[in-house]
Amino acid sequence: MEREQCTLYLFPLLLIAIAFPGRAEAAGFLHTRGQDIVDERGEKVLLRGVGLGNWMLPEGYMWKFGERGDRPRRIESLVTDLLGQESADQFWPRYRKNYITEADIRRIAELGFNSVRPALNARLFLTEADNPSYVDEGFELLDNLIAWCRKQGVYVIIDMHAAPGGQTGANIDDSRNDQPELFMEKRKQDRLVELWVKIAGRYKDERAVAAFDLLNEPLPRRTGAEARYRDQLEPLYKRITAAIRAVDKRHMITVEGADWANDWSVFSRPFDSNLVYQFHYYCWNRPDALNGIGPYLAFRNKFDKPVWVGETGEKDNAIYWATTEYFEASNIGWSFWPWKKMEARNAPLSVKAPDGWPAVSAYSRGGDKPSQDAARKAFEQLLENVRIENCNYFPDVVSAILRRIPGRIEAENYDHGGLNRSYFIKPGTPNSRYYRTSEPVPIEPVEGGAAWSSEQAIVLNEREWTAYTVNSLAANDYRVIVRVKTDISPAVFELSVNGHPQDVTVAEKSWAELHLQPARFSAGPNRLKLLVKKGMLHFDWFQLE
Repeated sequence: MEREQCTLYLFPLLLIAIAFPGRAEAAGFLHTRGQDIVDERGEKVLLRGVGLGNWMLPEGYMWKFGERGDRPRRIESLVTDLLGQESADQFWPRYRKNYITEADIRRIAELGFNSVRPALNARLFLTEADNPSYVDEGFELLDNLIAWCRKQGVYVIIDMHAAPGGQTGANIDDSRNDQPELFMEKRKQDRLVELWVKIAGRYKDERAVAAFDLLNEPLPRRTGAEARYRDQLEPLYKRITAAIRAVDKRHMITVEGADWANDWSVFSRPFDSNLVYQFHYYCWNRPDALNGIGPYLAFRNKFDKPVWVGETGEKDNAIYWATTEYFEASNIGWSFWPWKKMEARNAPLSVKAPDGWPAVSAYSRGGDKPSQDAARKAFEQLLENVRIENCNYFPDVVSAILRRIPGRIEAENYDHGGLNRSYFIKPGTPNSRYYRTSEPVPIEPVEGGAAWSSEQAIVLNEREWTAYTVNSLAANDYRVIVRVKTDISPAVFELSVNGHPQDVTVAEKSWAELHLQPARFSAGPNRLKLLVKKGMLHFDWFQLE
């Protein structure tokens, strides 16, 4: 789908508000109740949100930077080197003022998301001096964000993405020396506790705040950090939580496992009555595979606590559709990462690279230094380009995340309801070798696809079927295009929408895009079913326009 400027269209957005009621005003403090998150009325809330990365914590890959600009402090040094100290000091407050604005939050709500997860850098709130002091700018930015979210009925999960000293020993936490100094120096932990107490005390009466995310992706395994310091993680979580509870007894606490949030063997048992466990989920395997979440569900069932996916994304529309459906079918909310980044086609918004940016980017990789005049022009343009009204908006990405049409549904992304609910495959069929390897629907790679995109198809024999749930913002007729082929001609399949079928004969033995009769979709969720009535068919995708 072609990209569009970030223009707000009143009529479609009204339809979103009707079809996706998650935008309603927040009904008081959220809290846990068994495996659910509920509001003060006792109504279940499934948090579906976006991560506000690259704002209070700039990340090098979102700037197209190399090693010299791979983390906030190095990006800051690079900007100072290129612009001079005075201009750099003026740049950063303007950048943070423009990158996320009230217009961003309004747009997030209008699209149907109900939460945001801002990534915090502790340095923006607390200096690194021997006798640290609090920094006004960070708190003012967070104040503004929470006020905008309160107005739009959006919840905020405050994410400590970069703790004092760093919790990972990698670039994502602004580590100074590539060491997880938070776990090496007690005074760094003391500062983290004090900062969380400061944050909790400031927002203890704020209903728009959903939860405090104590540490982002601590102690990765590949660096050896997990092996050395894993025994400190849960005790630190308990210490922070106890300190927060002295000033704030109402907000939820969410904790992440070790090794990029995903190793929950560091946890013993719940230590707070209002606790949410969190993992992160990225599908970067080749060939593509939907990673199982069974251990997290088993942990949830054992301790009767909610589970939430704090980050998912960074791939393509096929994976986005599959993962959010997978989570919600398992009663798990999620936050898509990130809301916007530079020159990328796989996020809701893309920041246009300024004129002259290739030279700036090359310098971050050891190339020639651009002139100060050229650099200043590029960074001045960047300040305008990051504003939402100047970004490129990709509606197909949002449609995939929220599983709604118009859009493309990959055939392998059938629902997660199981046998006889989401699919029927003849008994004795082995589980698929690809993608969804715990189920017997045959999935095969499709040759000729892009190297990084998801390219699979399903194979169905006579009487076999798959079913899909798709959301429509309004009752409408949609054109239907199916990419399909058969090995033995002719073959016949039935496509039904909400129980209304049409038969299609397929003679093509190579991939063909067949245009079917228009189908009527209702506002809200719709059930679409593919049933093979004769022969064997390969289905790649179907497009609803």
